[in-house]
Amino acid sequence: MSEERHGNVSTFIEIKDLTGNPAPLGLLGFGMTTVLLNLANAGVYSFGSMILAMGVFYGGIAQIIAGTQEWKKKNTFGATAFTSYGLFWLSLVALILFAKWGWIPATDKGGMAAYFIMWGIFTLVMFIGTIKLNKALQVVFFTLVVLFFLLAAATETGNSSITVIAGWDGIICGLSAVYTGLAQVLNEVYGRTVWPLGVMQP
Repeated sequence: MSEERHGNVSTFIEIKDLTGNPAPLGLLGFGMTTVLLNLANAGVYSFGSMILAMGVFYGGIAQIIAGTQEWKKKNTFGATAFTSYGLFWLSLVALILFAKWGWIPATDKGGMAAYFIMWGIFTLVMFIGTIKLNKALQVVFFTLVVLFFLLAAATETGNSSITVIAGWDGIICGLSAVYTGLAQVLNEVYGRTVWPLGVMQP
């Protein structure tokens, strides 16, 4: 709401937000990319350029766009989450490609484990925030916390079995994000709850 003054008379103008909901874009960018990466971790197929391309464009750039739009809507949680995880995907691709291209030395296993642990701690705090939002997001963030710590353990120990377990957890995490994003789209289109999100009561 803004105020205009005309002499001694004040006129209040209500500004309505007519923009669309950016959350489905961010959730789908995160979810689909996470599923595809973790299918590789689970051993369904080999890691390749498809995953890196998804990481740059849909997991990375699309989430950053969603995050900036959430910022415009004054949604601090959404802006922080989408922008951060978009940059996570870009940084992960950079870690892989910069070393492959010979620009910088590859990060050792201790460094990569620390990388995943820091993201796990960040996600754990964000999970606490979802307790005030909805159950669908709680599933996304809880499974993502587990995923980051499993990836840290797999990286540090070199245990391929942990990587496979992380892969299946990541598939669940990604699919839950895809569900949450598509549920928001369908619920808005139909004007009613088509796919429930488990919205928490104030």
